[in-house]
Amino acid sequence: MSQTTKVSYQLGEKIGKGGDGLVHTALNLDTGEVVAVKTLKFAASVQMELTLLKKLVHPNIVNYVDSIRDGDHLHIVLEYMENGSLRSLCDKFDGFSESLVAIYVTQTLHGLRYLHEQGVLHRDIKGANILTTKDGSVKLADFGVAMSMSDFSETGNSDQDADVVGSPYWMAPEIIEMQTPTTGCDIWSLGCTIIELLTGKPPYMELEPMSALFRIVQDPHPPLPRGISESLKSFLLLCFNKDATKRHSAESHVKNTQYLLRESDLTSGPGWDSVVETLRLYARGSLERMPDDEER
Repeated sequence: MSQTTKVSYQLGEKIGKGGDGLVHTALNLDTGEVVAVKTLKFAASVQMELTLLKKLVHPNIVNYVDSIRDGDHLHIVLEYMENGSLRSLCDKFDGFSESLVAIYVTQTLHGLRYLHEQGVLHRDIKGANILTTKDGSVKLADFGVAMSMSDFSETGNSDQDADVVGSPYWMAPEIIEMQTPTTGCDIWSLGCTIIELLTGKPPYMELEPMSALFRIVQDPHPPLPRGISESLKSFLLLCFNKDATKRHSAESHVKNTQYLLRESDLTSGPGWDSVVETLRLYARGSLERMPDDEER
C-alpha cells in the first residue's frame, strides 16, 4: 500500500463490500493494532466523507484513525469493530428482545444526538451501519451519504437537497418526496431499524423497493410488529410521525434516553416507558437536560 503517512499497514481479510468500496482488516505494523481499512475510488463525495469522519469524535461513532491516498483510491483507516454490524448479529441470533434493542437504541440515539448537534445528517441509519463490539457497545458507521445541514439550501430547491439517498425500506416519506432533509429523517430510519432488529427485517421488506416507497408515503405509518409492548408502540409512533417537524422535535429531546435506560432495570422490562415519558416531558419543555458521560 503506497503511503502518504509514516504508518505502515498490512491488509488482511475482506470483511465488507458495498456499492462504494471494500473494507478489509489491516495490521498496523508499527503498533500491532488491528484496524479496518475502507478503500474507495477518490471523488468529491469521498473527500466529504473523510472530512466528516475527521471531525466526529464520540463514544458511539466509529473512530477515524488515518487516511492514505494511493493513486485514484483513498484508504480510510478506522477503528475495528470486531463483532460486525447489528444486522449480521441479528441474523445470527434470529432477532433481539425488546430489552436488548432498548440498550442498542439508547447508544445509537446518543451517537445521533451528537451528529445532529454537529449539524450532520447520517441519512442511512440501518442495522448494517451500526457496528458493535464484544462488550455490547454500538457505534454509528458508514458516512458515505452523510451531509452537513449547512450544505442544504434554505429554500430546499437545490439539486443537492433533492437527492434521494439512503436505503429504500428505511427511508422517510419526505425524502422519497424529495423534500429538504432534516434530523427527522434519521429518526424515521431508526424506527425502521428497531423493527429490523426485533423481527429480522425492516418494514415492507416483502415488497419490491418501488412498491415499498409508495406504501411508505401513502400509509399512516409502517406496520408495527405484533406482540410488542404498548410503550414500544408509542415510541415507534413518535418515530413514524408523518410530520417531519414534529418528529424532529422528538429527536431533539430523545438525547437523554441512554442515561434513563441505564438507570432502569432492563432485566425485568424493556424500559420503553422511560423513553416515551422522557420524550413527552421534553416536548412540554419540563425536563432538564441529562449530563453526558463525560460530564458525570
